[in-house]
Amino acid sequence: MDNLLSPVSAFVSQHQAWAGPILGALTLLESMFLIGAFVPATALMLLAGGLIASGALNPAEVFAWCVAGAVLGDAISFEIGRRVGARALRHPALRPRRRAVARTRLYARRYGVVSVFVGRFFGPLRAFVPVMVGMLQMKSWVFQIANVVSAMLWVGVLLAPGYLAARGLALLELEGWALWLTLGGGAAVVVGGTVLVNALRRSARRRRQAALAPAF
Repeated sequence: MDNLLSPVSAFVSQHQAWAGPILGALTLLESMFLIGAFVPATALMLLAGGLIASGALNPAEVFAWCVAGAVLGDAISFEIGRRVGARALRHPALRPRRRAVARTRLYARRYGVVSVFVGRFFGPLRAFVPVMVGMLQMKSWVFQIANVVSAMLWVGVLLAPGYLAARGLALLELEGWALWLTLGGGAAVVVGGTVLVNALRRSARRRRQAALAPAF
């Protein structure tokens, strides 16, 4: 991974116009089933946060490309799970990780849409949860809502450390309003996502109870 990270980091630093598409492609690959473990998109996004702070990169462009890549990568993995099913888990590359795969499957079965949010932030789960919930036949629209919202949160969280580190205390002194606006927007997304997840869980619980209720 280090062999790939250094040249890509140098290229992104020197060719800012390509930063968005490159980061978008890498976040797509990092979110995909089987491929994700070998792609260093997370480290590059931390670097990109610093470049955004220095004015070298356009924040809206980088954010949009990264979110699009993350959403598309998870959507592809989800479709693999829906269409291929358990056969996808028989790939030889997964043999050393059978225990982790089994735990992820149980986790996805137990927590459903919540696992999509949580899995986004944990490397070992990120590329597997979409496949698992696809295998479990989660409704596409439910998954896609969780996919988009979690991708926005994930990208924001990864870009923020590099940005804040590069700006330091000057960010608080000179652009405090922008920081609070960003934090407020992030908090709104978190609260909205939490409300959505709770609503979906209550809806699923009611459907299960209705299905188990005796018919008269």
